[in-house]
Amino acid sequence: MAQIIDDKSQYCIPFLLERLELYHDQHANNPDPPPFFVGLNGVQGAGKTVLVTTLRSTLSAPPYNLPTVTFSLDDIYLTHDEQLRLAASYPGNPLLQHRGQPSTHDVPLGKRVFDSLKKGLPTKIPAYDKAAFNGQGDRVPEDQWELVNDVAQGQERVKVVIFEGWCVGFRALPEEDVRAAWEDAVEKKNKGGYDGQLANIKLEDVLTVNEALKQYDALTEDASNIHNVYDWRQEQERTLLATKGTGMTPDQVIQFVNGYYPAYELFTSRVRRGIFNPSGSVGLGSPVSHRGRQLQLTIDERRRVQDVTRI
Repeated sequence: MAQIIDDKSQYCIPFLLERLELYHDQHANNPDPPPFFVGLNGVQGAGKTVLVTTLRSTLSAPPYNLPTVTFSLDDIYLTHDEQLRLAASYPGNPLLQHRGQPSTHDVPLGKRVFDSLKKGLPTKIPAYDKAAFNGQGDRVPEDQWELVNDVAQGQERVKVVIFEGWCVGFRALPEEDVRAAWEDAVEKKNKGGYDGQLANIKLEDVLTVNEALKQYDALTEDASNIHNVYDWRQEQERTLLATKGTGMTPDQVIQFVNGYYPAYELFTSRVRRGIFNPSGSVGLGSPVSHRGRQLQLTIDERRRVQDVTRI
């Protein structure tokens, strides 16, 4: 099994410290400002978990002493029972038969957690067990969630919140753009040599996911070749099998990743142009204020950083 080596925090930490300094300057007259929120996007298996663990431990320790909490989009997946009901409601849509795509998360729960953290209130951070139900997954019982901001018990208030996930920053596209991308994929498939998944999904099923993605704005790392996600996800599942004795088979992993892949084809180009860039999106900032707020790391199949770009 390939070892995931963190060579990303050396780029991310100076960037975050710089943005934190600007944030504190903007709140100079507020003795107790809301926490600084960080969004981290990356395909499955790219090393997000290792990176956020390093970021949290580094920022929380001297000399920075910034109490930091990490919160994953995975943590707010629907419960197993809710996912089964969703799948039954869309029996012909392969994108919604398992966790992953927009529609399979409890967005109101995520918003409540964000609002509570923003106000500095005692907050329970949800957790999800991907190994439950033979790899189908289920949410961890609430009494096992991490509690933060419990000042009465001596905890310091959280200063930095790192929110990570495979589709963090994805924005819904106009229907005509989805249709155009889908038709282009189908044309490439008909000509031969197509290696994606979008063309294998009905347009109406893709539009269902795109519509659901509009709700994710309330929650508001990059790979050079997104096909690496297949190998990386296989490694993750082997780890689950080795540590917990349960998980998906290799064939199940392929089908699982296939369910994510159309979204990678549709939405990652927008992330790479800059999620704060107002071009092509509404209400995401000004032509000047968005610049420099996003750090893009391009990694190879070994998850090693190949390029670093500020957007």
